[in-house]
Amino acid sequence: MSADAPSSHTPGDFDARAATWDDDPAKVERARAIAAAIAREVPLRSAMSALEYGAGTGLLGFMLRERIGALTLADISEGMLAVAARKVAAADDPRVRTVKLDLLADPLPADRYDLIFSAMTLHHISDTAGILQRFRAALRPEGFLCVADLDTEDGSFHGAGFEGHLGFDRQVLGAQARAAGFPSVRFSTAFEMHKTGAAGARSFPIFLMVAQAG
Repeated sequence: MSADAPSSHTPGDFDARAATWDDDPAKVERARAIAAAIAREVPLRSAMSALEYGAGTGLLGFMLRERIGALTLADISEGMLAVAARKVAAADDPRVRTVKLDLLADPLPADRYDLIFSAMTLHHISDTAGILQRFRAALRPEGFLCVADLDTEDGSFHGAGFEGHLGFDRQVLGAQARAAGFPSVRFSTAFEMHKTGAAGARSFPIFLMVAQAG
């Protein structure tokens, strides 16, 4: 459930934007860069069972699906999931499914995953430590968590009215991941997003955190 505009941070906001989400070249470019970073950093294989959390329309997941096995696209936005479900039906790929899931409120899925990945979702989740613990609980031993999100910023990315995290300090987030049960944590810069707002053109680095369960 990613967002790029002021005040676009409720499920209803994402529902309203779902139909045209994939039409934005910047979002496609960002997803492609994150997919490439995950492919570089994680030994993907066809036997992997994967969960994309905050999958939205499945833009990122569909870029990785040929490299992995079963793929679950999870989100809390029904509008986004409806678009993702249409894409799954059009692809006629039985390995891919959609599910409405809030990992902080709902029971853990019955399945356990080799890979969980998420892009531009973590900054919308208030309880960072809690969601990292839930990610760990949903992974198989030695499974991988890949989180792409913003480095610490001054609020310019979303603008006034945004109540989520203003990016993340890599060292702090890494420490939280280790505390949640990921002894191996590393960071790289996956993408640099350029936006023009009231203060002019700005550049926003997007990191990829790769954490492996112990």
